This record gives sequence, C-alpha cells and structure tokens, in this order.
Amino acid sequence: MSVLLILAALVILAAASQWLAWRLKLPAILLLLLIGILIGPVFGLLQPDRLFGPLLFPGISLAVAVILFEGSLSLKFSELGKLGHVVRRMVSIGTLSSWLIFAVATHWITGFIWPVAILFGAVIVVSGPTVIAPILRAARPNARVRNVLLWESILIDPIGALLAVLVFSGVIANHGNDGLWTAVELFFSTVAIGLGLGCGAGFGLGWLLRKRAIPDYLHGIVALGTVFMVFAAANSLVAESGLLAVTIMGIWLANMREVPTEHILNFKESLSILLISLLFLLLAARLQLSALVDVLPWGLALYLVIQLLAQPLKLLLAYDRHEALNWRERALSAWIAPRGIVAAAGAPVYADKLASLGYPDVQFFVPLTFAVIIITVLSASFTTRPLARLLRVAETAPRGILVIGANPFAIGVAEQLQQWDFQPLLVDDDFQQIRAARMRGLATFFGSPVSEAADREIDLVGFGYLLALSTDDGRNLITSLRYDPEFGHNAVFSLADGSHHEKSARRRMARRHRRRLLFAPQATAEHLLERLEAGWSLKITKLSEQFGWEQYRQQFAELGFLPLFLLRGERLLPFVASLPEDGIVPTAGDQIMALIGPGKAALP
Repeated sequence: MSVLLILAALVILAAASQWLAWRLKLPAILLLLLIGILIGPVFGLLQPDRLFGPLLFPGISLAVAVILFEGSLSLKFSELGKLGHVVRRMVSIGTLSSWLIFAVATHWITGFIWPVAILFGAVIVVSGPTVIAPILRAARPNARVRNVLLWESILIDPIGALLAVLVFSGVIANHGNDGLWTAVELFFSTVAIGLGLGCGAGFGLGWLLRKRAIPDYLHGIVALGTVFMVFAAANSLVAESGLLAVTIMGIWLANMREVPTEHILNFKESLSILLISLLFLLLAARLQLSALVDVLPWGLALYLVIQLLAQPLKLLLAYDRHEALNWRERALSAWIAPRGIVAAAGAPVYADKLASLGYPDVQFFVPLTFAVIIITVLSASFTTRPLARLLRVAETAPRGILVIGANPFAIGVAEQLQQWDFQPLLVDDDFQQIRAARMRGLATFFGSPVSEAADREIDLVGFGYLLALSTDDGRNLITSLRYDPEFGHNAVFSLADGSHHEKSARRRMARRHRRRLLFAPQATAEHLLERLEAGWSLKITKLSEQFGWEQYRQQFAELGFLPLFLLRGERLLPFVASLPEDGIVPTAGDQIMALIGPGKAALP
C-alpha cells in the first residue's frame, strides 16, 4: 500500500472510531486500541516503524505535548475553590505512594528485577485527560468529583512523565555507576527549565493576545508553533522537560486576565482529538499480540492493586475529615483510575533503551503497559456510571436553563418552565427588569451575560439549554456565540431578529452566526411583547388520546396560537423556526406551552 493511502486510511479510521465511540457512549480509546491491534499485529496492514522510521517517536512526543497543552488550557484556578490543596496532595504524595505500591506489586507479580519494576511503576502512575474526560462525560458525576479528577489527570501527565524520566535516569546512572547525584541534578534542572520556559512563553503569548497583536484567525497556528518551539527548546536543554514546560504555559494562559483563548481552544480541540486517535492506532499497531495475551493475568493482578490498594490510599492521603467532599464522592474518585496516553507513549521508548542495555524481561514491558491501560479503561467505562448512581453522586439530566433577558415575555416563559420542574436563571443588566423577575420568585443574575463577573459567578453545572430572549438582538447574538461551546449548537436557541426579511447582504445576519431560531421566523422580541400587551397569554396544555395534536390545533386556531415548547417525559423540545410546525409531532402524554390569543386574531 502507498504511504499516502495508509495515512488517509488512518485519518478515516480515527474519525470513524471517534464517531462510533460517541454513538455507543464509550471512551474512544477502546475502539482505537482494538482497531490498532487488528490492523497491526493481527492482519499486518500497518507497521508504524517502517512507515515513519526515525520520525515516529519525535512525532509522538510532539503530539503528546499538544494534547497536554490543550488540556491545561481548561484549568482555571477559580474553578477549584477549596479543592486546590486536595489536587496538590493527589499529584504529590498521592503519586509517590502509588508509584511505590506499583513498583513493589510489579516486582512480586511479574518477577521483574527491581530497576525494571520501579521504572514500570513510574510509567503506569499516569492517568491523563484523554481517558478521564470521556469517562466523566459519560458517567456525569457531580461538579466536585469532576473538577478534582480532571485537574489531577491533567497535572499528573507531566509530573508522571517527569517521574518516569527521573527513575529511568537513575536506572541508567546505576547501570553505568554514575551515582544517584545524576538523577537529583536532572530533577532540579528539569523543573527549572520547565517552569522558566513555560511561564515565560505563557506570559509572552498571553500579552500578545491581550494586546490584539495577533489576528483572531492566527491564534491557533501561532499557539501551535509556540508549543512546538517551547517543547523542543526545553527538551534540547534538559531531556523530557518539554511536557512540563507546555503544561505550565497552558495553565498560565488559562489564568491570565483578559486573554482571549477561545480561538486557540477551538483549534486545539479538533487537533487533539485527531492526534490522540492517531497515537493510539499507531502504538497499538506496534504491539505483539502473543505477548499481550501472555501478560493479561499480570495486568489483571495489577488492576486489582490499583483499584483496591493504590487508589484508596491516594485518596486517603489527599483528603482529611474536614474536606468538602463526602465519603461517597471520595469513593467514586478513588474508583476512577484509567491509565492514559503518556504511559502508552513512554513505555516503548524506555523498553527499547532497556533492551539495548541487556535488562531481562523487557520484552513484556510494553505489552503489560497496554494490558493495564485496556483493563483499567474497560473497568472505568462500564462501572463508573452505575457506581455513581449507586453512590448518589451522579448528576441528573440537566434541569437548568440560562435565559438571556428579563423582559415580561422571558419572565412568563421562566414561570411556565418552573411548572415543569426546570430551573431557569434570568440574566440581564436592566435592574428594573431583574427586580421584577425577583419579585416573581425567579433566580436572576444582574449583569451582562458576557461579562467577567458572569464568567466567574455563573456556575453552568446542571444547565442544559440557553434561551436568548432579550429585546436586544445584538445581545442575543453575542451571547449565543459566547455560550455555544458550553452548551453545544443544538442546545442554544435565540429569538429571530427580523433580518431574514432583509434583501441587503449588508443588513442580513451572516449564516455562520445564526443559531436555532425559536418559535417562528416572525417571532421577534418586539412581536412577542406586542402580543402580550394585546392580551395574549402563556398556557400549558397536556395532550391525551382523546385530545391529540389535531384537536389542539383546531381548538386554538380561531383564537390564534404560537407553540413555544413541548415537554416529552423529561425532555424539553423548543419549537424551532427553521423547521415546519410539524417538525416536532406532539403525541399523547406530551405537554405544550404556547402563546394563546385572546380572540380571533391569528398570528400573521
């Protein structure tokens, strides 16, 4: 097969695996590893070492650097609150305790000599956001569990990689009789270079972005180039300090004030998904299937050590009785322990070097690493959600609705939504309107929905929809664009602004900025408020076998009605202007919220 055809096929397989994982609600790593094993050791269609030659492992290292940088951009100190010291203890004394347990267990279970067992323990101490994040999305634990595990998974990647490098350096120093001082010197050099370059690059790039010295469309490519340069420069000064440097750089940018990172995040998110997919396909294709089967019993034994000893001890050392998390949340945190991409990418490098030095049993190093990864990911994927429900720490279906605007129509809709047990939060910077909403017993936020205060104070955990109902069309647009990444395109709805009637392209809203328009093309805020002033009212009606959708339409046709929302079970389905009225077909048991006219005037 030609190289071009192989590369194209890898990208298609990566995209197909991610899509299938989304459909099955499973971590994509499972499908990627399965496909990689099939196209590699089973059918022999892919041989990464022959395909990429000496560029394979430098390419893997750069990919891991991009993944860690993208993950660290989501780490905001303000989201940790009182849990900051918990995360610090998890990635410090928790990591050290897990490493020592893994080293001893590996030596006893596999018979590896102590240097190899100690190094293996350092390699598999890493979890990582590439496996934690999809498991958390599927399991949906509460915000405190999610924040702790996500922070720990991102911070542990460079720390675990650094630990593995230090242990490997110690093994090499011991092998060459160079003494332990070499490893100690390497540790301080790695930390100094990583912190120095990471903070410097983060501040420099953040300053340029804050001053708008770089146009928006170049944010992603400039950030990518900076990550590559920082990673390469750090590694050229001190081996393996690059991962720490790019992680510090991302955290600095994420917490620097008034730095626009949304374009970088959008660019890096897609790139990271592609890189993660290709990495797992390539690394799995390098495995020897017979060796993987041989080490499965060892992998199962190490899995039990992780779940029953190492993780509970880590959480015991990280928390004390005065922490905010209760025992149920701690138990779930201790159970979620999949291994990730840094372990998969580092194991082949160390194994090859140990083999060249003549260490015994290193042919099992890589297969055992992948066995632990596969078993821990399978366990976390299929047991976390049931365990979260059993412990009663899983989030329920999102019931929060962010409503932009506190005008009379928005207030009326919010009151009706409360009858369906939803929890609307009205956001407006008009105090008179906010006061009117508060007088009606509604939750409110006084301020602009795109302000720094909103970013800091509005907790979106448990919110599933955004309804832009403001009388300011510009605010509806900018708010929809701001919160689209948070809620997803299919959960952000806005009132029409009337620009679809405009024939001039200079006045008509650009298609790429439009979100799903609510209710009807002519249902602008002005139009709806006029209807309320004319005596129209909001009414909820439940359909039955005897009084179905057709009967409903016939009854209210003379009065005039505009269907707004439909409640089906616990799902809220807004009537969308871009669809015909029959795009949502109400059935018996559904409840319909509509704006009903006072007389025979119909909605034009």
